[in-house]
Amino acid sequence: MEVADDYWGGVESVIRMDEAEFPLDCVQGLAEFSHLVVVWHFGQASPGDVEYHARSPRGNTRWPAPGTFAHRNHRRPNQLAQSFPRLLRVDGLSLRVTDLDAVVGTQIYDLSPYFTDMGPRGTVHEPAWPGEMLADYWTDNS
Repeated sequence: MEVADDYWGGVESVIRMDEAEFPLDCVQGLAEFSHLVVVWHFGQASPGDVEYHARSPRGNTRWPAPGTFAHRNHRRPNQLAQSFPRLLRVDGLSLRVTDLDAVVGTQIYDLSPYFTDMGPRGTVHEPAWPGEMLADYWTDNS
């Protein structure tokens, strides 16, 4: 998939691990999990894209202007992202996933299974603007 703000639903991806670096048994047991935690880099962004000041998400002034650490985009200082794709299949060192919102060729720094008990504790709350902004994020792209 190309760089896009929305329509990531239904996108299937393959995470290919380097067999020269990783033994086959490093993914043993992973297929028993439904979701992964994937840490990746916004590789098509440049350090010049980083913005430290408060700004309205997607430049939409109808939404408030939260600070850098209240955003989840490529303008963050470390340009790292975290996604929670569904694991569809493990085929050797290739992991087929869906809902990984990263473009082809993205460098992945780490992956692990998602443990429910390691997820948020307590009531989760957020302002209204993320839900408004992301209304079409997981809409099917076809």
